[in-house]
Amino acid sequence: MTDPLAWLTELEGVRSAYAGTRDGIDVMLRDRGLRRTSPEMTADSLLRGAHASAVLEGSSSSLEQVRTGEVDSVAADAVRLSASMLALAPLLKTAPLQAIARLHAVVGSSALAPDELGRPRDAASADRLRGVSELLLSDTEAPALLVAAVAHADVATAAPFASHNGIVARALERLVLVARGVDAKSLVVPEAGHLAHRAAYESNLRAYRDGGPSGVHAWALYGAEAFAAGAEASPLRS
Repeated sequence: MTDPLAWLTELEGVRSAYAGTRDGIDVMLRDRGLRRTSPEMTADSLLRGAHASAVLEGSSSSLEQVRTGEVDSVAADAVRLSASMLALAPLLKTAPLQAIARLHAVVGSSALAPDELGRPRDAASADRLRGVSELLLSDTEAPALLVAAVAHADVATAAPFASHNGIVARALERLVLVARGVDAKSLVVPEAGHLAHRAAYESNLRAYRDGGPSGVHAWALYGAEAFAAGAEASPLRS
């Protein structure tokens, strides 16, 4: 089987960027985390991620409001997803289409009719989701961080669901890191990395959608920087 990301990992700067970012994450988790991580830290990381993802989706709720539960509807949806998403990590390994559908069903449950939850908008959207599933099931030798970044961009730019596509895409990215063992306790906050670099995040997603191979290359290089920023936003850094 052809490695679907082999071409991307060979482009200038990609392999070294992801190796450097992965090394930084591994050092943080090993040296600062092993002796003092807790379920509370994971919960805090998930809340930070829910807040950042909600803001990127248009929420005006602050992180403090997210912590207290006094939030707008977008943030409430993101928080609800954050509370259950890690349970989907095993499913993502074997049935990623089902896992992605479940992410949307949870986050969209307050806004959509039951027959819209977890279902792609049209045949083209269904095809794009099958492509993401094939990527996640492929025997690629690409770094797990890169797989996560590409899966994120595919879902975000395809917008396959009737709502909440950005939140689903960012949740999927985090879940890939958990499922592939990069960050088993989900202490990195990639969503906060994207929020910290919001202009670059949004412009590189457009490049991924519209810019052909060079746009995908630009997104890949951006992704390594965003993951590094997500590591800096971890509760382990507090």
